[in-house]
Amino acid sequence: MSSTDKPARVALVTGAGTGIGRAAALALLADGWSVALLGRRAPLLHDVVRDAGAAGARALAVPADVTDPAAVRAAFDQTVQHFGRLDVLFNNAGMGAPAVPLEELAVEHWKAVVDVNLNGMFYCIQNAFRVMKAQSPRGGRIINNGSISAHTPRPQSVAYTATKHAVMGLTKTAALDGRNWDIAVGQIDVGNARTELAERMTQGVLQASGAIASEPMMDVDIVGQSVLYMANLPLSANVLFHTVMATKMPFVGRG
Repeated sequence: MSSTDKPARVALVTGAGTGIGRAAALALLADGWSVALLGRRAPLLHDVVRDAGAAGARALAVPADVTDPAAVRAAFDQTVQHFGRLDVLFNNAGMGAPAVPLEELAVEHWKAVVDVNLNGMFYCIQNAFRVMKAQSPRGGRIINNGSISAHTPRPQSVAYTATKHAVMGLTKTAALDGRNWDIAVGQIDVGNARTELAERMTQGVLQASGAIASEPMMDVDIVGQSVLYMANLPLSANVLFHTVMATKMPFVGRG
């Protein structure tokens, strides 16, 4: 790609091979963005490129593990080397832990969730700041994937909920620290988008009352469109927190 052909709008999406990350990457590509697809499993990233059709020519698969700081730095450098800059980071990669009583949660599961949901998100924010502060024109936007659990927990979700509450702290602090560098930082909180991770909600999940209930879902592509809306805002405006959820899911009044 020559310097004259480099696109004006470049995004990097983590966890881009499946679920919300995949939906957001496809929405950005369809809107004309160039997108670096970051994820652990290269075949899934290449599937996204294929499914984007002609727009896949503006996609770059970047296999990397967000829990590895050196790999994250290299992925950001590869993105900038290929596209010339970075305008948006969708900081999406995340994982859950088995739904078990708090005292039975294995320490290994706790550490794994913290490493992906919190440490990995921080490494990506840090590298986005590094790139966005140095490029010209300066600045960019970071969109962190928070979750409804950044506000309200489910039973037996201590690792996921604790890390998602921490994401809110990352978002607020990065939004403050980014002001002087034209870096806008916001958060999208998603409730019951139909993905592989959330499919169990339709089979019946534990409620705060102790009951088991099936929960309504929404199309994950709606989340992709929400990310696209946030990405397309001018840097003079920011959505600090954006909640998009299945209308009838138990969130307001949960418990």
